[in-house]
Amino acid sequence: MRRAAAAVAIGCGIAGAAAFLVAAYFAREVVVPKRQRREGLEIRRVVHGADETLMVELPASAWTTAPGRYSIWFSNGTGHACIGEIVSTDASAGTVTRLVERVDSGDLQTAKTGIWSGYVYPAPEPLGLPYSDVQIPVENGMAPAWKFTPTQASGDSSTWAIHIHGLGGSKAGALRGVPVANRLGYTSLVVSLRNDRDAPASTDGRYHLGQSEWRDVEAAVSYAVGQGARQIVLFGWSLGASIALQLAASSEFRGHISGLVLNAPVIDWRSTLVANARSRMLPGWVARLGLQMLGSSGMRWTTGLDAPLSFHTLDFLARADELRVPILVIHNEGDQSTPFAISREFVTRCPELATLLTFPSAEHTQEWNSDPEGWDAAVENWLRNGPAVVGAVTL
Repeated sequence: MRRAAAAVAIGCGIAGAAAFLVAAYFAREVVVPKRQRREGLEIRRVVHGADETLMVELPASAWTTAPGRYSIWFSNGTGHACIGEIVSTDASAGTVTRLVERVDSGDLQTAKTGIWSGYVYPAPEPLGLPYSDVQIPVENGMAPAWKFTPTQASGDSSTWAIHIHGLGGSKAGALRGVPVANRLGYTSLVVSLRNDRDAPASTDGRYHLGQSEWRDVEAAVSYAVGQGARQIVLFGWSLGASIALQLAASSEFRGHISGLVLNAPVIDWRSTLVANARSRMLPGWVARLGLQMLGSSGMRWTTGLDAPLSFHTLDFLARADELRVPILVIHNEGDQSTPFAISREFVTRCPELATLLTFPSAEHTQEWNSDPEGWDAAVENWLRNGPAVVGAVTL
């Protein structure tokens, strides 16, 4: 009897230790910056068409057969090509051939593998717009940013757009919003954040899911105001949207913020992370235990955070009544990373401020990629006319 009881106790101890380790792994996955993704996309061949257009043949998948404009990073991230429309498909071979709109760097014709991406612009040059490199003073040094001077004579030159990238990304990911801001006559500032490999790292080298990163963007807002900006529109992508919400609610410069354009926004990190865990087949209780670790001062030895995360502070479903500016929420129902239902609920809670714009099913933050012209037209119309029509619009 005693042996059986001891065996049960040992078994429970092992199970408890295993649960702790899984939850700790999940928590660290959330906040530890990742290295570049492994190149898992096979590049079958690159061919020239009759008119010397360049085309690439790829294995057919939900990603590679999606309509719109995308890119391939190759040669360990040193090569980049912009990928356009589908030219043909071969069901028997399981392949798709797409137009190569341009090769920004590297030799695509010798590449064998790559990474499929929504980063159509790897740097400012392909946009063909005048820009300069600027440095924003932040907590641990200087954060590099790109400043775009508007080429359109019409528009209000005292309005600036600040473009904020997502978690694990770089400022290049936010370049997709610059052309529409330019058409409106806005000056654009595309910023970097702590731990994104461009801006200075935080003291703990961990993501804080916007809880501290928003201070870097507030420094960019301060810079813009110092340069003569009277109104500021924040373009936020995923985590960048969460940061934009923090600024609109809490920044000393919130009186200058005139609108938010939020693409695939993380509005409530707690619900988002639990949904991510479930999509990876992890039990909900493992995710919740991981979140408790991230929010606990006593568990910082596990997460590496220098301060616990406050998931209430990061929950703008709960804080929706603190917002006072017009908000355009852009999302797609097929997003497996940031649940669309949260965006829909957020708009329901802000009926006088928020407009929801939905796109056909696409990957996370690739609403623009699925229909660049439609995205630009809708955002431009909303910014010109304000939130005159509130509710869901489907393109």
